[in-house]
Amino acid sequence: MGVYDNLNIPYSQYLDHHGQLHETCSDYTSDAKNLINFYKIMLRTRVFDQKAINLQRTGKLGTYASSLGQEAIGVALGAAMHANDVLAPTYRDYAVQLSRGIKMSDLLLYWGGDERGMDYEFSREDLPICVPIATHTCHAVGIAYAMKLRKQPRVMVCIIGDGATSKGDFYEALNAAGVWQLPVIFIINNNQWAISLPRDKQSATKTLAQKAVAAEIYAEQVDGNDVIACYERMHEFIERARTGGGPCLLEAISYRLSDHTTADDAQRYRSPADVEAQWQFDPISRLKTYLLENQFIDAEALDALQKQAEQEVEEQVKIYLNTATQPPEAMFDYLYETLPEALQSQRDEVMRKGKKHE
Repeated sequence: MGVYDNLNIPYSQYLDHHGQLHETCSDYTSDAKNLINFYKIMLRTRVFDQKAINLQRTGKLGTYASSLGQEAIGVALGAAMHANDVLAPTYRDYAVQLSRGIKMSDLLLYWGGDERGMDYEFSREDLPICVPIATHTCHAVGIAYAMKLRKQPRVMVCIIGDGATSKGDFYEALNAAGVWQLPVIFIINNNQWAISLPRDKQSATKTLAQKAVAAEIYAEQVDGNDVIACYERMHEFIERARTGGGPCLLEAISYRLSDHTTADDAQRYRSPADVEAQWQFDPISRLKTYLLENQFIDAEALDALQKQAEQEVEEQVKIYLNTATQPPEAMFDYLYETLPEALQSQRDEVMRKGKKHE
């Protein structure tokens, strides 16, 4: 038995993997319209996800990170956040980004190597996708500090993966958030794999949530495949931080049903049988069962939602594919307000070579 196995980290599940409800829901998650909207966004995310993989496989997109099986976390978070809250996402948080108005075509532009994909029309203060592991936790703390300093009723939400909890940036961010009692929520998407490293090889702690205890930050676990439980806990945490309750951490237990990215082959380090067994916990199937059994929706309406999602994705893909590419020198245009002299000379050289090539 570990030294800290007796730490009391609450765990929440409302809707089990058989689609059976075991807890009393709030008015929001008791409303069929809201649940159908949850399903709709999760479905859109999954259709988008598969299309993005197909684009990558056919040479029309760069390396891409799939969100397969993790849609419930983002959809719940998108519903729980206010429009003026700020999101610091990782590289597979499309569900929450789509919930907050980010266009699929923008996400495709980003993964196609075009920085204009991070110039959002909506949620413009949300941070760009963060590929480095855990570095954005420190950025989130800085933004939350500014919110508190300005006495704004806003919340900073930072999503990380389980692997990020092993990084020093994460611990530094937790410590600062706890000391300053900042309006920041850390959400760990524990999908069990940090690329090829399984959860039990990353950390000896019984839960990842308990890593917040040393910073005096309240923490819980939630079934990350249960969109209802995710919404209930995220909503409470976010509103608590908004009203001066300080930081919180939520570990959402999910599973990465896909490869880490399209540059990965997960069959090298995990059994296909293990992955197949995890499909029974699929968040979309779970909510679909609940909606059908409670007659909130029928099969015909579900088919219509599927076709609607497919049509929307195709339209967004066309926008992406028809967007004119930028010249090579654009690689210098998105980091500095005023380009340093040394980089200006490099930019000029790229332009000269480009014109010569033409």
